Parts: sequence; structure tokens; C-alpha cells
Amino acid sequence: MAVTMAPTRSSRAAFVLLGGVQVTLIFTLAAVAVPLPGIGVEFGVRREELILLSAAYGLTFAGLLLFGGRLADRYGGQRALTAGLLVFGLASAAAPLAPGYGALLAARLTQGVGAALIAPAAMAVLRTVFPSPAAYGGAMATWGGLSVLGATAGNLLSGVISALLSWRWAFAVPLTVTVAALALAPRVLPAATGPHSGTGGPQHPDRRPRLDLPGALLATAGLASASYGLVLTDAWPWTSGRVLAPLVTGVVLLAMFVGVERRAPDPLLPPRFLLDRRRALGLAATALTAAGTATVFVLFSLHLQDERGWSALRTSTAFVPFAVALLASGRMAGRLIGRYGAPVVTGAGLAVGAVGLVLLSLLGVNETVPYAYGLLPGFVLLATGVAASFAGAAVLATDRVPAERTGLAGGVHNTAMETGPTVVFALLLGVGGDTASLAMTAALFGTAALALRLA
Repeated sequence: MAVTMAPTRSSRAAFVLLGGVQVTLIFTLAAVAVPLPGIGVEFGVRREELILLSAAYGLTFAGLLLFGGRLADRYGGQRALTAGLLVFGLASAAAPLAPGYGALLAARLTQGVGAALIAPAAMAVLRTVFPSPAAYGGAMATWGGLSVLGATAGNLLSGVISALLSWRWAFAVPLTVTVAALALAPRVLPAATGPHSGTGGPQHPDRRPRLDLPGALLATAGLASASYGLVLTDAWPWTSGRVLAPLVTGVVLLAMFVGVERRAPDPLLPPRFLLDRRRALGLAATALTAAGTATVFVLFSLHLQDERGWSALRTSTAFVPFAVALLASGRMAGRLIGRYGAPVVTGAGLAVGAVGLVLLSLLGVNETVPYAYGLLPGFVLLATGVAASFAGAAVLATDRVPAERTGLAGGVHNTAMETGPTVVFALLLGVGGDTASLAMTAALFGTAALALRLA
């Protein structure tokens, strides 16, 4: 399959707008990551409250993505996108004005609600911008790397902004992008047409998927509860009631969700949708790549500040080479996918990322090894690998998806991206120290690369 983006000026402008919004959604995940200790001091809150604040955006984002995808397929990508931008923008305006912990927590939760509408809707609109399979595949090859770019930018800028100004100014980024997107969307994005316009506009009433509210409630509550339980393993052991209560509740709700979906006439997540081997491999690679990137960001942000005594600002700048390598590799990924195919590029990206993780586990966590010889080579190799992996995995996860289910595909793809880091990082916490966690992540990368090679 050739994966070349349509070369028209209008399609490029639309992609830039939608891509900028996608980058901002992931940037917002890390908006309070580095300044979190300072927020705790300012509001006088305990560690468990900070953990909830850090996870709040991701909980509603991941929990509502499947329902957001269904809304995009039912009412049209552009309607869902506009609604999501309004919710996200209002919450981004409220967050920096928060007088206390409760108000900031509510704003972060509401941001996640808006993001859950935006992410799948943006992919649905993207399908109307690039209607041919070849052009859409090329767009998705680039789209796949936007999320890790957003995460990298979040880690870089949140530290810089909090060091030079205040953590409150970090919310100026999502607010500015949202206002710009709402203003430019009517000019840049294709106009939604009549009732048969598929993902660009609302579908014909007889063809629109039902909302499946029982499935949506169970999926949202189950994912949010299980994710919160996994997040709490950072502070309490797995056997703690604080961890087990939400974790078991989440698992039970998700089991109920599976049962309801099997009997539903129009399920929120059709079981057959995940049976496609290429799609399943793409989703697994997306989850694992996101998890590996998040693990490195968290471990080395703590390592550089706690063990090497670096400031938040210096820690943020340490990831600049990661961002540069990410951009360079992402630019090449689309051409490589067009030449060798998405499975090959995804597997190769995971293999290169595994090498980078091995170097980081052997050298990076040793504070006596200079940055240039310890961290830098591992960062560059990991960034090169994850950019290729994300690009190929995005193509695999959305390939051969009918136009009327593009919102569903976007919701599932983003769910894998959001839940992967939570699940894998929680499991790695039980492995031991930083070296063991990085080595285990490298082993997972290598195993996934082999699976893609044999598929």
C-alpha cells in the first residue's frame, strides 16, 4: 500500500490544524507532571491527592474515548470535534484560575472529557480530508508520531514554564490552541455535507449507530476505576485495600462490559473489530510504545533530579535531543512504510527502541556516567525507534476500517495509547529498581518486534 499524503494546500492545512490539536491533547497530560510537587506545597495536599490530580485528566480521557468515538460516528466528526474543543477550552481556562485543589481537580477531569471527544473526532474528520486509502494511510503514518511528540513537548515545556513563570501558565498552551482551532476550523476543515456524508457529517438516521449507554457507562467506569487502582501502586502495595478496591471494581465492570457487548444489537465495541490480526498487532504496538516512552520520561525525570541533583529546567532540556531525533525519524517513517510496509517498520522501530532501552538500563541510571555517554545515545535510539513504531502502528490500527467506523477506530487507538502506560508502568513498579524496569521494557519491545516479524 502506498502511503503518500495528498499534496493539496487545503489538505495540508487541515492536517496541521488537526495534528496540532492532537499534540496538544497529549501535551496536556504532562502539563502538571514536573511542577506537581510545587502544586502540593501551594495547596497543602497529601501525596495521594497529588496522585489523583496527576491521573485525573488521563482517567476521563481514556475512560470516555470509546463513547467519544461512537458520538463521532453517530453525529459526525466535525460536530463532536467542536463540542470537544468547547469543553476542553473552558476547562483549560478554568484550570489556571483554580483557587484550590478541588477546583483544579475538577478542571483536569473536565479537560479529559473534552479530549475524549476531540481525539476520535479528529481522526474521523481526517478521513474526509484524505478520502482515498493511500492518502489516509500516509496521513496516519505521520499522525502516529504526534502523540509521542506531544508527550515530549509536555515534559520539556512544563519544566521550563514552571521554572521561569508558574505552573498555571502551562495551561496557556491548550487554551491558545483550542481558541485557534475553533476560529480556524470553519475555514480550514471541509464543510460537513448532508445526511449521507459519513464521518464528515451526521449519518442518515437509519444508519447511525446506537449510543449503547449501558456499554458506555460500564466501559468508562471500568477503565477509570482500574486505571486509578494501577496508578495508586506508585504509593501503596498491590495488596493494599486502597489499590485492590478500585482495581477489582474496574475488572468486574470491564467483565460486565464484555458480557453486555456480546448481547448488544449495536455494541459500543464490536468484538469482531479486534479480531483483525493487523489491527490487534497495531493496537498492541501502540500501547507498548506509549508505555516505554512514558516509563523513560518518568524514571529519568526522577533520576536526574533526585540522584544527579539537576533542576527541573535542566532536566527538561535533557530531553531536547530526544525531541530532535523523534522529529527526524517521524519525517522518514511515512516513506519507509510506503516502501517496506507498516508491519516491517513497526517491528524495526520496536527493535531499535529496545536497543536504546538496553543502553539506558546499562549506562543511564549510573550517576557517575556522563550524560553524553550514558543517556544521550539511549535517548536518540529510543526516540528513533518509537517514532517509527508509532507511525507503523497507527497505520495498522486504522487500516481497512470502514468510513462509518473511523470514530470507533480513533477511540480504540487512543484508548490503547492512554491505557498502555498505566498498565505497563504499574507492572514494572513491582520488578524492582530503574535498571530492572528498563530491562523489562526492552524485553517487551523485543518480543513485540519478533511477533510482528513472524506475523
